[in-house]
Formats: sequence, structure tokens, C-alpha cells
Amino acid sequence: MVVGTFAQYPADMDDIDRAILAVLETDGRIANSDLSARVGLSPSPCLRRVRRLERIGAIRGYRAVIDPQAIGRSLRVLVGVRLARHARADVVAFERAVVALPEVRQTYHVVGNYDYILHVEVSDLPAYEGFHANRLADLPAVAAVTSYVTMKTLAHSPTS
Repeated sequence: MVVGTFAQYPADMDDIDRAILAVLETDGRIANSDLSARVGLSPSPCLRRVRRLERIGAIRGYRAVIDPQAIGRSLRVLVGVRLARHARADVVAFERAVVALPEVRQTYHVVGNYDYILHVEVSDLPAYEGFHANRLADLPAVAAVTSYVTMKTLAHSPTS
């Protein structure tokens, strides 16, 4: 049975719900029979709990984690973006445009020196140069872009 400290979860979840989430976070394809054994339940109650966790939004979905290098996206760049204007229309226009770019894998609206941090994946440095010059710089309300080319990823979360 998986047990641990789960302070990050809401109080209305018990230890078994938290254990289910911990297992699914690392292995979303685990069979219900294996999951139920890991958390100390029989299969039917375990499946009911999983369905409830899906229904309440604790589990938002399941997906495959793809190796970027295997699909020609071996260059990862973290990009800080500062907007020129923060009027609601400008923010909405920027956000709509940036999420439509397939090279942008994740977008974070942050507090600090930048307004957004983007996780960008492309094939190589020339591809990033083209993306930066022809797509990123043309996004609505962009005032400044700072790029950080990653050399190595030391750890992956289950969703990275």
C-alpha cells in the first residue's frame, strides 16, 4: 500500500484517494487490478474512487509523455516574455496567440521580471532562430523576449 504525507491535497480526500493519485501520477496506464493492490483496495471500490476523482476534477486526464528528441524537438528553450502593455485586451490577444503555437509546449503566467515563461521545443538552434524572429517577436504586445537554451534536463516530472 502506498502511504505518505499528502499535505498538498484537499482535506476531503482520504489517504486512499491520495495514494491512488500518487500512483496514477507516476503510472497513468497502470491496470486497475494493479492499482487496487498497490493502494490496498479490491478492484471495484478502487475503480469507483478513480471515477470519482475524475468526476471532481482531481484527475484531469491521461496522456503519453513523448520524448522530444524522438520526434525532432531536441532543443528546449525557456523563454521569458515581457509585455509592452497590460490592458486586458492585450493580455487576451497574447494568450490566444501563444497557445496556438505548436512549438510552445507550456506557458506560465508569472510574477517577476517577466510576464510569461514559455517552454519551447524545436529541432535545433536555426529552427529556434526562425521561430523567435518570425513568430514569437510578432505576438501581440510583446516588448521583450529573453531566451535560455537548456543544456541538459536533470529530472522530469510525470507531466514534463
